[in-house]
Amino acid sequence: MIGIVVVNWNAGEMLASCLHSIDDYGVGLVDEVVVVDNNSSDGSDLIAENLPNTTLVRAAGNLGFGKACNLGAQHVQSEYLLFLNPDAALFQNTLINALEYMQHPANSRVGICGVQLIDEFGRVSKSCARFPRSIRFIAHAVGVDRFFPSLGHFMADWDHAQTREVDHVIGAFFLIRRALFESIGGFDERFFVYLEDLDLSLRVRQLGWTSIYLADAQAFHAGGGTSNQVKARRLFYSLRSRVLYASKHFSKIGALGVLLATILVEPVSRLTFALLRRSWSNFNETLAAYGMLLRWLPQWVVKGITR
Repeated sequence: MIGIVVVNWNAGEMLASCLHSIDDYGVGLVDEVVVVDNNSSDGSDLIAENLPNTTLVRAAGNLGFGKACNLGAQHVQSEYLLFLNPDAALFQNTLINALEYMQHPANSRVGICGVQLIDEFGRVSKSCARFPRSIRFIAHAVGVDRFFPSLGHFMADWDHAQTREVDHVIGAFFLIRRALFESIGGFDERFFVYLEDLDLSLRVRQLGWTSIYLADAQAFHAGGGTSNQVKARRLFYSLRSRVLYASKHFSKIGALGVLLATILVEPVSRLTFALLRRSWSNFNETLAAYGMLLRWLPQWVVKGITR
């Protein structure tokens, strides 16, 4: 019924916990598990090497999230695909509740299902998002959404306590009908990491399918995951994906507005906040991230290099 794809990059024991939770709570529901290892250097790929019902696919390098997910999905023949982060873990009723919801006749046009994610402190993570417009990205770049969350595209102004249709559920637990995933060509591999799941959710909506946030099913998600190891590069990837998303889905004027806010306004606001908090590490990481972004931009404009 369900094929699970886990993309691993130096996840260490988090990957072990994730896979153990599948083994504990996936009996009778999970047909196959595929772990795509993005050239880890910590030996965490060995965790999946000899597990039953698990296929380990070793990438020659770090493919990024979307491309690795697409690679893993090629090994799955199940009716449903679950993309599960290595810093996530299933609970006893996670899969059965999500599967029952998706299989109910009334939900035949639900293409994507996410669940309520619980962090290490037992709190419900605010993990859903609205489809961004240029003004929402600009509000985030300027920092206005810190004070007025409803202006941003993250649904931080909603407590995530109820099941409801949403624009987008986070890719940490991303359950999708396999036929639908294949029909839209999977993730857009121009996004190395970040917003590839949002882009996919938008394309699913454009075909007339919906996404559901299911509060009746829970899973664990640490948040940040392995990207915490490379904070400056993580910020760079996030900024780059925003620029790519805007250029793909917004008007030329909207995309230009997002680009200018990202490269001219946001670094000032980020550096100011870092100074006010006296966080020198954050200050230096921000400078490094914007340095990478400014080096990439000419390559994208002139040569079309997206990753």
